[in-house]
Amino acid sequence: MNCKKTASGSWECYAEGPRDPITNKRKTIRKQAKKKVLAQQKVKEALEDLAKGIDRIKAKHITFAEVAEDWMRVYEKSGVKRSTVRSRESSLKNINRYFGDVVVGRITHQMIQDMLLDMYEKGYSKSLLDHAKVTTRFVFQHAKKQKLRMDNPVTETIVPRKRKSVEEIENEKISEKYFEVDELEKFLKAAETHGLLHDQEWFPLLAFTGMRAGELCALKWTDVFFDTNQIRITKTMDNIADMQSYELTPPKSLKAIRIIDVDSQIMAILKRLKAKQNESLLKYRVDNENYHEENFVFSRPKNGYPYSTKFLYKRTRRLCMKAGLSKIEGAHILRHTHITMLTEAKVELDAIMNRVGHEDSKTTKNIYTHITKNKKKDAAERISFHFGELLNYKIEG
Repeated sequence: MNCKKTASGSWECYAEGPRDPITNKRKTIRKQAKKKVLAQQKVKEALEDLAKGIDRIKAKHITFAEVAEDWMRVYEKSGVKRSTVRSRESSLKNINRYFGDVVVGRITHQMIQDMLLDMYEKGYSKSLLDHAKVTTRFVFQHAKKQKLRMDNPVTETIVPRKRKSVEEIENEKISEKYFEVDELEKFLKAAETHGLLHDQEWFPLLAFTGMRAGELCALKWTDVFFDTNQIRITKTMDNIADMQSYELTPPKSLKAIRIIDVDSQIMAILKRLKAKQNESLLKYRVDNENYHEENFVFSRPKNGYPYSTKFLYKRTRRLCMKAGLSKIEGAHILRHTHITMLTEAKVELDAIMNRVGHEDSKTTKNIYTHITKNKKKDAAERISFHFGELLNYKIEG
C-alpha cells in the first residue's frame, strides 16, 4: 500500500485490488482521509470487501439481459405498482438493444455513457433518459449483490440535457399551466353544452377540490361524507391496460392521504350523480350477472367498471377544444387551476399543499409565487391610484 499527502493536506492511500474475473485486470483502490492511518484503514476495508469473492464461473457467461430478468423477478415482488413494473420493462427493452447480449462483467462505464448519448441523439425525452439510467443502475446493483461484478459502471454517467434557448425560457409561461377565471368558465360551460356522460360531474369536482385524476378515478362512495361535506383520499387508480385489469394502490406519499372539505354545491352535484347511478344499477345489474359492483363514484353504467386516467385525459382535451381554448391539456390543468383559486383566496401555501396532498411541489410553489407576485403588483397600483396625490403633495412641497 502506498500513501501520499494531497495538496489540500489530507492523506490518500492506494493499493491494487484483486483481478477482475472477466477482464483479468487489477483496479487501483484509492481512499482519502485527514489522517494517514484512517486512509489506510479505508483501503484495507475496501480490499476485504472485494476479497469476499466473485462468482467467477457464472460471471464469465451470464449476460446483462439474464441479470436484468433475474432482477425484474425480484423487483416486481417488492411492492411497486404494476404501472412502475411495466415502465421498467419498457426501459429494459431499450437498454437490451444496446448490450442485452453482452456478458454483464464486460459492460463498461463508457458503453453506458455511449448508450445515453445515442438515446439523446435519437430524441428520447428527458424522463426516458433518466429512467434508462436508473433502471441500468438497478440491474448492476443486483449484479453486485449476486457477486457478478465488483463495481457499478453506471456511477458518474451523465444524462445529456438540452440547453434551453433564451426564446424558450422567455416563452415558458407559468400561466399556461392553469386556467384563468374566464377560461375555466368557458370550460365548465362546454361541459354543460357539449359534455358527454359524467363531464358535468367530474370536471367541477376536479376544479373545486384539486384532486388528482387517479384519485378521482379510484373514488368510492364510502369516501364521500355527505353529512360533513368532505371527501376522503386514500387510494389512486393505477394505469390499466384494459377495463377489467385496474389496480387500486396507495397514493405516492403519506401527505396524499387526506380529507378534503368540499362546498355544498359540489356535494349537491354528487348527490344527483348518486341518484342517477342508483337508477342505472336497477336497470343494468339485473341483466348482467357479471356486473362489477364495487361502489365507484364514477363507473360505467352497463358494467360498473371504473374509468382510467387515460380516458379522463382524452375527455379533458376534448372539452378544451370544444370550449375554443388555446390550452389543450389533460386533467392536471384543473388541479393547477384549483391551486390558483386557493392562492387568489389568500390561502397560505402550507394549507394549499395540505389540501392538494403535496409534500413538495415545484409547480405548486411556482404558481403560488406567480399569483402572489401579481397580487402584490396590483396592490401597489391600487395604493398609487387611491393615495398617489398625497405623494405628489409631498414631492411638490
